[in-house]
Amino acid sequence: MSNHRGLFLPTPEVLCRGRPTPQFPERVFIVKSWSFRTENSFTSNTFVAMKISKLSIVIPAYNEERTIHLILDKVRDVKLIGGIEKELIIVNDCSADDTEGAIERYRAANPELNIQYFKHEVNMGKGAALHTGISRASGEYLIIQDADLEYDPEEYNDLLKPVVTGFADVVYGSRFQGSKPHRILFFWHTIGNKFLTFLSNMFTNLNLTDMETCYKLFRTDMIQSLELQEKRFGFEPEVTAKVSRIPKVRIYEVGISYYGRTYEEGKKIGWRDGVRAIYCIVKYGVFSR
Repeated sequence: MSNHRGLFLPTPEVLCRGRPTPQFPERVFIVKSWSFRTENSFTSNTFVAMKISKLSIVIPAYNEERTIHLILDKVRDVKLIGGIEKELIIVNDCSADDTEGAIERYRAANPELNIQYFKHEVNMGKGAALHTGISRASGEYLIIQDADLEYDPEEYNDLLKPVVTGFADVVYGSRFQGSKPHRILFFWHTIGNKFLTFLSNMFTNLNLTDMETCYKLFRTDMIQSLELQEKRFGFEPEVTAKVSRIPKVRIYEVGISYYGRTYEEGKKIGWRDGVRAIYCIVKYGVFSR
């Protein structure tokens, strides 16, 4: 400890080592700089980061027999910053193919992985699968991962950085920012995504560039506190609207890559889901707050 005119302050060296304090055993303090104003006051450029021990990865799956093992390989191989462990929560939304068999074979071949598996007896939609997975998450933070190969788990650390440095509670991965690879596909899908994001931003007063992105990282206790209703692709505008109203929530956005699929390759979202998204933006932005 150092003494400056009667003020007892931890030294920068102690704080920079990230040692938890008795008052905050689960938090890590990092001091970047400070400056004194008067004998009894000072300003500081300080931030506090929560020590994360586990990241829950929620994976909804529907008819992903051909690709589920490939995305699980990628999730398995990624090394998370700070030694964060992974909890994989797979929710099979009553697939008509052998998705369940593919998952069970993968679990048997990789017993060291913490894989929690749940199955819906009837097809309920992606949002419903996410509700199931979110309710089972035990990590301090959770991220949503589609079971196809459109999003790269190697970028988990990009989304985690604003969290572990103490700046963010929620992080969205934007397909429309940054210099990472993006597959060139459907013009009208891009226009539709940007329009939905624009409309959502009007009601939430956020400045997101990609509301419809799959990659959303949440503080688990925050998202588990929300009463989510949408069972299909309306999940995205609903959760965005409700998260935006959490007092003092800190939302960040980082650029990610995007390896999109064609409908022949298994893409499922259609124009009806876009219409539903508009309905949900208005519903949760105005009438259901």
